Order: sequence, then C-alpha cells, then structure tokens
Amino acid sequence: MESIFHEKQEGSLCAQHCLNNLLQGEYFTPVDLSSIAHQLDEEERMRMAEGGMGSEEYRTFLQQPSGNMDDSGFFSIQVISNALSVWGLELILFNSREYQSLMINPINEKAFICNYKEHWFTIRKLGQQWFNLNSLLTGPELISDTYLALFLAQLQQEGYSIFVIRGNLPECDAEQILGIMKVQQQQRPKLIGEDEAQSSSGMGRSSGQGSVLEAGPGVVEGVVDEDEEELRKALALSRQGMEVEDEEADLRRAIQLSMQGKALLGAVMSNTSMPKGGLVAKTTLSGQAPGSTTGGAPLSEKLSAEELRRRRQAYFDRQSQQLAQPTSPQQATESTGSGKSGTEEDAQAKCSQ
Repeated sequence: MESIFHEKQEGSLCAQHCLNNLLQGEYFTPVDLSSIAHQLDEEERMRMAEGGMGSEEYRTFLQQPSGNMDDSGFFSIQVISNALSVWGLELILFNSREYQSLMINPINEKAFICNYKEHWFTIRKLGQQWFNLNSLLTGPELISDTYLALFLAQLQQEGYSIFVIRGNLPECDAEQILGIMKVQQQQRPKLIGEDEAQSSSGMGRSSGQGSVLEAGPGVVEGVVDEDEEELRKALALSRQGMEVEDEEADLRRAIQLSMQGKALLGAVMSNTSMPKGGLVAKTTLSGQAPGSTTGGAPLSEKLSAEELRRRRQAYFDRQSQQLAQPTSPQQATESTGSGKSGTEEDAQAKCSQ
C-alpha cells in the first residue's frame, strides 16, 4: 500500500487531490488549475462579446463571479476535463444513455471520478484491484470487484455525478507492483477528522472488513456504510423471523405427533375391551396422515397454535392426574370385570358384606 500515491485533503483543493490521485503523482498544483480556469473564463467572455459588448447579457456576465473556480479552491468539471485532456484522457458520464447502452462491466474500466456538490475524489484500478483514493481518508481503501458495482450504484442514488476515465493513464510504481501481486487490507482507513478525534480521546475503534465508517455530510463512504449497516440489520431481522417461523413449525409438528400418540394409545386401550371389529376401526383412524382428522382437513388448519398448546397441556394434565390417583378395588373390578370368573365375583361380594 505504500507504493500507492494518495494525496490527503488540504483546504478545499479536492479537485487537485482528485487529479493527482488519479494520475498517481504530483502533476497539478492550485496555480495550474487556476490558470486553466482563467483561460476558460476568457473563452466564455469572448463568446458573450460576440452578441455585443453593450448588451445587457454581456454586462450581466461580467458582474457574475467565475463559474470555473472560487476563492475556496473549488474547480469545475470543465477545469478537470481540460486538465485531463493534456494527458489524452477524456471523461464520459457514467449514467448517460450512450454509455449505459454499451453495458460495460465497471470492473473492466480503468478509473472513475466522482463529484457531489464541491467534493471530488477518484476510484482507480491499480494492477488487478480497485482502490478508493478519496482525499478525505487517511489512506487508500481497497474495494473488491463485487463491491465496486454496488459502490457506484449507491453513489448515484445519493446524487453523485460519476465520470468514466477513457485513455491511457501514465505509468506508475503502484501499477507495476500490484500487477504482479495482490494486497489485503486488514484495517479500513478512517476519515481524517475521525482519526484525529479518536487519537485525542484514546477511544480506538476495532475495524476490519466488516467495520462501519462514520462520515460527515456529503461524504460517500459514510453513506455507503450506513446503507450496509441497514442491510445487515434487515438481514438480521429476516433471520430472526425465519427462526421464529422454524420454531413455530417445530412446535406444530411436536403437537401433531403428540396428538397422534394419543390416538394410538386410545387404539391400544380399546383393543382390550372392544371386539375385533372395533380394533379395525381404531387402526383405520390412527392410520390417517399426520395432522389430519376424520374430516380429512389438517389439524393445523382447523386449530390455531395457541389452541393446540392448550389441548396438549390439558391432555398431559389429565394423564398426570390419572397416574397420581390410587387404584381402588372397585376401579380394578370395573376395569377387569369382563375377564373374571363367577367364583371371584362371589368372593368379593362376601367380603363387602
């Protein structure tokens, strides 16, 4: 990463930083860009003078400030375009119909220049990897090929103007080094102001591939990472919903199995006191599909989950009560009376007298 030229923000000279980071060297100074801006202003004045130097439009034009630069260090897209033309480079609007009709994958381009209000920054491919060379960051930020398209889409949604760089960029050390090797970034760069604030407060934040970069208004990284955080939250909520649904489905299956067990138990108990024909009827009933009733409709469609829970709990309560009650001689007589002999019944009658 040390071989990558990265010019950090000074004042409002982001256009200068954008160009130098794109070309990977100190190729332009504020004086150079100011000279280009004055030249453009003069060309515009001469075109306005063709309509008459005494016209109202011409006098109004002279009273207006320059549209190509200001005292803060801002330079227009015309200044940047003229500066790049010196190197045989041209700008193409990324979201124009002509370019979009070509259906070019962004990873096959060489570089992009992005602008929002008065801030410019560069995204460039060095070797086989993409880097965000925003001058507001403490260093270059590695961008994966899969994330590049999402990054550009988010920029467009936030109102950024994106320009594709066409032409042969000047050779640089980073291009040669990264052409034969790839780098990995364990810690993402922070905003310059954020890094200074954390250094002074001693509250360092852990970062990595999944860390969130907080940015001020108008800075694209903050916007993109906020959307990533919202996406992570949405995914987490969806996973929670899936887990709840899975638990609910598991509970329904358990209840259905317990109801099946109840039916099977009833069939076995009835077999001891019913004729053979009754056993056939019970077997037919217990052979129904899981979760079904005699009417053929699934039990889960007729009863709610809460109702199923109540019935299941009531069933287990009854089972517990039956097991807890002591078995009396009379109950034993009633439960097994059909299988006893007359002598045993006479003996019990005498005991009762």
